[in-house]
Amino acid sequence: MEIIEGFTHAELALSRRDAADFSRVSPALRKKLEAMFATGDPEAVVKQIIGEVRSRGDKALIELTAKIDGVKLASLEVSKEQVAVAYKEIAPELVSALKLAAERIRAFHEKQRDSLGKGFSLPGVAQVLRPLERVGVYAPGGLAAYPSTVLMTAIPARVAGVGEVVLTTSPRAAGLVPPATLVAADIAGVDRVFGIGGAQAIGALAYGTESVPKVDKVCGPGNIFVVIAKRLVYGVVDIDGLPGPSEILIVADDTADPEYCAADLLAQAEHDPLASAVLVTTSTRLASEVTSVIERQLEDLPTRATAAESLRDRGKIVVVADINEAIALANLYAPEHLSLMVAGAADYADRITSAGCVFIGGGSTVVLGDYVAGPSHVLPTGGTARYGSPLGVSDFIKSMNLVNIDRADLSELGWAAAIIARAEGFEAHARAVEKRLKDR
Repeated sequence: MEIIEGFTHAELALSRRDAADFSRVSPALRKKLEAMFATGDPEAVVKQIIGEVRSRGDKALIELTAKIDGVKLASLEVSKEQVAVAYKEIAPELVSALKLAAERIRAFHEKQRDSLGKGFSLPGVAQVLRPLERVGVYAPGGLAAYPSTVLMTAIPARVAGVGEVVLTTSPRAAGLVPPATLVAADIAGVDRVFGIGGAQAIGALAYGTESVPKVDKVCGPGNIFVVIAKRLVYGVVDIDGLPGPSEILIVADDTADPEYCAADLLAQAEHDPLASAVLVTTSTRLASEVTSVIERQLEDLPTRATAAESLRDRGKIVVVADINEAIALANLYAPEHLSLMVAGAADYADRITSAGCVFIGGGSTVVLGDYVAGPSHVLPTGGTARYGSPLGVSDFIKSMNLVNIDRADLSELGWAAAIIARAEGFEAHARAVEKRLKDR
């Protein structure tokens, strides 16, 4: 990991004012894309995929799934029978854990919903809230399964009152969706599940096919192709954001446990070679100890190759003069996950202005937030926490304005409207209101 001494150098290294780059691919993946699609440009590939889905519907989905995932699908939609069987195919302990997580997530988002404004009214006007009608949830699948993502996206939508929640996720061999994903979907209240992954799934949700219904909003994390697809369909549908690789920034002082620091850095680094793990500390001793502990914890880690690559290429340990500099760097970096492992950690929470989720104290490991704490783990990445927010109930609710002008209001307001309309060159606007003024 790169060692950075001093605030000035760290400020330069951690500043992220440029737009996040979601188009990086490895040489191996670029070569594979060229073989499949005659281009190594991932955006060009995604445009081609979405175009095929939009023009050919289900046939394109079946062909693309065979081409990209190597799976020949007999059916796109997962049956309710498969969901029932899935409960028997995973350990009871996992079912219980998913239910516990769902209870916590649901309780959190119900509280969030109840604390939101109920709308408001003033003379002649009002604002009301309405849930979205249909939402598409994307959960990564294929070789790995992420049932937690299903819970973290579908439950807030359900709590918000969304009419229908549709899940898409990459199928495994034989076109089957991982059992844990199906069980999580059922627990979360998902209405329909489709074994479709990648950019083609996003295209199907955005435009609709013979089997897949068109949705109003697409949410959930995914790989580079999913991210590009979400960007390209934005405007046709709403999206929750453009999530990039996982990241953590730990602010630690001399009281922090180096074992905890190392473990939490590795927990994010094992996600992806492009994941970012950063430690900002006021302690030279801690910086040295964490470096040694990381090497030891890596030795028997099954995901060692991925975590080591992430730490080698994107990991950083920053040593600063005091906690004020550390907090300033944390706000500048605006990380997805921010961990405060300092004495009196809770006292510093009010000074954090930009982070997806703040974990206060050594006991609050990011892993709890990933699975069972309650808040959604779908968080802004790539520095977008400077202006973005975690996924929540409000993402699935829209506001609507009402105008109900009586004769008294018309007398007070109509003349002004007519004057403004004519100033803008809209004579018909002015006449429309004046007709009502004459009839009062």
